Amino acid sequence: MKINSIILLALIVIGCKDNSTKDQPQKIEKRFSYSNTVNPDDFEAVIDGDSINLYTLTNKNGLRADFTNYGQRLIALHVPDKNGAMGDVVLGLPTLDEYMNGPKNNFGAVIGRYGNRIAKGEFSIKNTKYTLAKNNGENHLHGGNIGFESVIWKARQTAANQIEFTRVSPDMEEGYPGNLDVKVTYVLSDNNELKIIYEANTDNTTIINLTNHSYFNLKGEGMGDINDHVMMINASSYTPVDNGLIPIGAIESVEGTPFDFTTPKTIRRDLDSNHAQMVIGGGYDHNFVLNESPKNSEGLVLAARVTEPTSGRIMEVYTSEPGVQLYGGNFLNGSSIGKSGKPYMKRNAFCLETQHFPDSPNQPNFPSTLLEPGETYKSMTVYKFDIVK
Repeated sequence: MKINSIILLALIVIGCKDNSTKDQPQKIEKRFSYSNTVNPDDFEAVIDGDSINLYTLTNKNGLRADFTNYGQRLIALHVPDKNGAMGDVVLGLPTLDEYMNGPKNNFGAVIGRYGNRIAKGEFSIKNTKYTLAKNNGENHLHGGNIGFESVIWKARQTAANQIEFTRVSPDMEEGYPGNLDVKVTYVLSDNNELKIIYEANTDNTTIINLTNHSYFNLKGEGMGDINDHVMMINASSYTPVDNGLIPIGAIESVEGTPFDFTTPKTIRRDLDSNHAQMVIGGGYDHNFVLNESPKNSEGLVLAARVTEPTSGRIMEVYTSEPGVQLYGGNFLNGSSIGKSGKPYMKRNAFCLETQHFPDSPNQPNFPSTLLEPGETYKSMTVYKFDIVK
């Protein structure tokens, strides 16, 4: 009798444990499939005591962004298409060595100290003339021979979806005055946004114009040209350029020109126009003057909206900057082989580089890019992804 009671009690206890476990909610981890991912081992190096690594951000929806602290570059960005399949929508190279030793490129890089062009590589501050490298014909482009895209940044990943890059650009680096203390933060939000927050301080009056130089193809990296993407740019005006792609100082209406993207159209539609500005640029390589509205909940202006019909992917760009440069990949020539093993050819991607206007230091009617000691440079850009409903 005693033994039977013990057995009965044991069965009751076991039964209670089983029922308790069964009733608890089971945690199921959703897994996502990513194609053409890079190998982190191919992005590890130590140069002059500074470590280079690959860093990965993810959000709850499976978006994934891979960065290297060499040039603070966005290597890959996986976002879903209309069927939920993840695809990498930015151009990039499969190894660190190819970034460092292959043909010079700006794929996914932070650009500084000054994004875009400065005429004749010269500017003045308070009657002091500064001379920069002429690395684009007779002009200065994207910070010089060794710009922000070609240096090692300190990286600190503060969360699964957030990373900070910091660096002090020393006084007179590439000819720019002032010790410039820079921090750039990337956040991959659960609203499927890649947020980029730029901050900087200086100890001497200088100029600054930071941007990101990601090359996008919403069909997917290595999936051909971008000419059938449908683009809207929220700009009623643009800044026409001379033969060196330097603004002539005028701000002109886009109405009646190939630069009118106020109503969505394919990139292809006006590519063969004989408009003088299209001939000079070999296509689109121009700064658009953004309208002041509409804005998102963070007060950032909608700069552009791009839709890719076959994948159904949509990308919206929001920014605190007054301008955006549309570059249509006119100079891609097949010299770079991408992550998918395919060469990047002419117009295989587009860039939407948020910015102050090119050559602003020499154009008094353009918004100023001066930064004084005691001031903080702040800029924010958001790339938001969605699908056609």
